[in-house]
Amino acid sequence: MAKNIQIWIDADSCPVLIRNHVVKIGNKLSLNVNFVANKKISVQQEGKYKMIICEATKDAADNYIYDNAGKNDLVITRDIVFADRLVNKDISTINDRGTIFNKENIKELLSTRDFDLQLANIGLVKHFNEGYDKKKFALFANSFDKTLHQLLNRPD
Repeated sequence: MAKNIQIWIDADSCPVLIRNHVVKIGNKLSLNVNFVANKKISVQQEGKYKMIICEATKDAADNYIYDNAGKNDLVITRDIVFADRLVNKDISTINDRGTIFNKENIKELLSTRDFDLQLANIGLVKHFNEGYDKKKFALFANSFDKTLHQLLNRPD
């Protein structure tokens, strides 16, 4: 594990189940886990992690992660616009629903997000909180494991 892989979590909207899982796996693999948010975020899993509290300004946590994450790191974020910035910097990025963001899919995901936002702004669709269930967690866990495996086995 000489690569010093770090896991960065855009923690404001990250489900507790994900936070706990990442701390557990990060500790098992001796990886640094960093939660970044504009307030303290609770983690129930015992283990080593760092909580970085940023200013409560727009994109402060995103900018902190962007400025500090490196090519061997993994970022977990639900923010597609932020994910686009990370992908363009060649940083492995996934969301809490199991989507692996990459150069092949990010522009289409951004376009879909923008279209959905336009529909919501004119009142044709309503945003709702669909909750977080075991199926979504399983999709995340698979993507998380796959991405970590790729990072750990990437030639230097």
